[in-house]
Amino acid sequence: MNDDTAARRTSVANVRRDAFVLAAAVGVVGIAFGVLARTAGLTVGQACVMSLCVFTGASQFAAVAVISGGGSGVAALGSAVLLAVRNALYGPLVHRWLLAERPSTRVLLAQIVIDESAGVGAAQPDVESSRHSFVAAGLGVYVAWNLGTLLGALVGDVVGSVEAWGLDAAFPSVFIALLAPHLHSQPARLTTAIAAVVTASTIPFVPIGVPILVAALSVVPGAVFTSRRARSW
Repeated sequence: MNDDTAARRTSVANVRRDAFVLAAAVGVVGIAFGVLARTAGLTVGQACVMSLCVFTGASQFAAVAVISGGGSGVAALGSAVLLAVRNALYGPLVHRWLLAERPSTRVLLAQIVIDESAGVGAAQPDVESSRHSFVAAGLGVYVAWNLGTLLGALVGDVVGSVEAWGLDAAFPSVFIALLAPHLHSQPARLTTAIAAVVTASTIPFVPIGVPILVAALSVVPGAVFTSRRARSW
């Protein structure tokens, strides 16, 4: 076995190990989602179908939180879509890795385009490694997320109050985790601050879930600020 072959096998083994660890962590969050979905009134089947078809944790948490709070289906869908749109931004990146695949295969793999799979793939040194890492991480997370959802939904009635177990903190924690890496720039901090003010000020006056939709308009002043700063340079 030459050095290149040994190095590639080591790299593949490392990727699979990392994908397994990542999938296990996501599976734990999937259990929390399953429990929250059941306490929000979804059946086991509904929770599982959502994870199988939607497969984007933050959007699912958002939809369930709105439903649990008594919000409308439109508000729940709007909140979920706003968060899911970011996955479309990974398209141009992932497309390069899958050019060698058949169109039907690319359609199927589109289901696993998420933060984790795109991130693991982007961290690799070449296209072949990126493709392998993307698929390994994506499929691993998909299986773990759905198994976690099923387990959480099945034990949801046994767990009882999510507040008693601290699982009610899972939803805001997911959003904090998504938000934190993006606060390094001034436009991002401005957008976040405006969104927080808009959300807090509209909660008493509009239906549940709508403040999140309204807060999305906060990207406008952030974009204007970025544009003006770019012109000044």
